[in-house]
Amino acid sequence: MQLTFLGKETQGGGSPTLFATDTDTYVVQGWKVTGQDTSVEIPARLLTYLLQGTRLGVDLQDTGKGTFIVSGAPVTDAQALSQMDIPGHETAVEVPKAEEDETSGDATG
Repeated sequence: MQLTFLGKETQGGGSPTLFATDTDTYVVQGWKVTGQDTSVEIPARLLTYLLQGTRLGVDLQDTGKGTFIVSGAPVTDAQALSQMDIPGHETAVEVPKAEEDETSGDATG
């Protein structure tokens, strides 16, 4: 899987990052969520890097502290992992890319 860097938010000792893939999905790198191998926590500002007219194709869990929990498939693709710099306290998940909901204009999921 080939990744295209979209943006990064350095915050709280980490660098959550958003990538688009060549398989029409997003890879979201964020802080590990204890007990949830398929989830990452990201700052809300990371969503500003989504491609125009799209959103993450999953529901986001608002933590109430300016971050969201995003759940998806853990990234195990060796080619994708080789393109990323993931510190030990972070991980990455792959999520569907969806068209932005035209009725609400909501790009957050």
